[in-house]
Amino acid sequence: MIPALSLLLGCQLAGEILARLLALPVPGPVLGLALLFLALQLRTRLRPDAAAIETLPLGAVSGVLLAHLSLLFVPAGAGIVRHAGTVLAHGPSLLAALLLSTALTLIVTAFVFVKVAALVGSPAEPDR
Repeated sequence: MIPALSLLLGCQLAGEILARLLALPVPGPVLGLALLFLALQLRTRLRPDAAAIETLPLGAVSGVLLAHLSLLFVPAGAGIVRHAGTVLAHGPSLLAALLLSTALTLIVTAFVFVKVAALVGSPAEPDR
């Protein structure tokens, strides 16, 4: 379990170092996740006969972390409760921003889907 956690934290650290050294606008943990993904892809290409990730300690540790992912939201919830006054004072603005950004995301996603479907020659709507 310790080597698997070390690998995960090492990838996060490497991503954080890259993000700060190169002044990238991407969070370090996201870059670390991309590095881990690339390492796993490289492992699969170099050793096609290697055991599946699920059977390795990394798979077990990842499964445990994902199973308890909701616990990682406790600090965020505590922060919201602690700053409830600020949240209530700016509640309408926050709600408007949340609704507008969600609607805009859905519209852009649908637009991109239709354009990509047209590019690859697949109909946006299935034939009935």
